[in-house]
Amino acid sequence: MPSQPSKELETFDNPEPGRDYTIRIRVPEFTCLCPKTGQPDFATLHIEYVPDRLCVELKSLKLYVWSFRDEGAFHEAVTNRILDDLVQAVHPRFMRLTAEFNVRGGIYTTVVAEHRAEGWQPPLHVTLP
Repeated sequence: MPSQPSKELETFDNPEPGRDYTIRIRVPEFTCLCPKTGQPDFATLHIEYVPDRLCVELKSLKLYVWSFRDEGAFHEAVTNRILDDLVQAVHPRFMRLTAEFNVRGGIYTTVVAEHRAEGWQPPLHVTLP
C-alpha cells in the first residue's frame, strides 16, 4: 500500500500572512472505534481556521484522520485531541473543530471545540446595503 496512516501533520507557509481569512475543510469520512463496544463510529469533521504563519497540508491531514480508524475514543476526547494536534501544528489565530457523529444508540452527538490565539480578535463583520 503506497500510503499509511500517520500522526504527522505537515504544514506550508501561509501565502497571505498579513490578512485574516478563513480556511474551511470538510472531512466526511472520519472513523474511530467506540471505547465501550469496539464498534466503529463515523463522523464528519468541519475544520475552520484563520491561519497565522502556517497552513495544514491536506494529504497529511487525510493520513492523520485515517490514523484514528482503529483507535477507541470517546467523541469528546477525540474531538479535543484533533483540535490540540492541529493547533500544535499550525498555531492558528483561530480554529474551530465541529465533529458531527452519526447516530449511535439512537443518539446523534456533535462536539464543538475552539482555540483562539492570545490577543487575537476577529475582524468586525461588514454588512453591505
